[in-house]
Amino acid sequence: MDVQIFGVKKNPATRKALRFFAERRVKTHFVDLTERAASLGELRRFAQKFGVSALIDESSKRYVDRGLRNSRMSDDRWLELLADEPLMLKMPLVRQQNRLSVGLAEAEWSGWMDTV
Repeated sequence: MDVQIFGVKKNPATRKALRFFAERRVKTHFVDLTERAASLGELRRFAQKFGVSALIDESSKRYVDRGLRNSRMSDDRWLELLADEPLMLKMPLVRQQNRLSVGLAEAEWSGWMDTV
């Protein structure tokens, strides 16, 4: 089982996700969003399952600083903005084959482990 985790090392939920899979000896591929942003196609995959609003961390400093609370944009524009400003994403974004999760979802990840 291989898992891809998108996040930043300073984010506590991302660190918990990395620890969760490491404790279970699951091979992880970590994508640090401060070094390399998630591609637009990758973000679209998460948006198709959860919706764009589920990807936006409205409590993030970057979101608040940009004054986006009352913004009205299309989903495509939001995805472009999230690709340019990955620190506004709710973290971690976790992908295992066709399975996806947004945020800390240990119960869901445990379910993935049970089906392997």
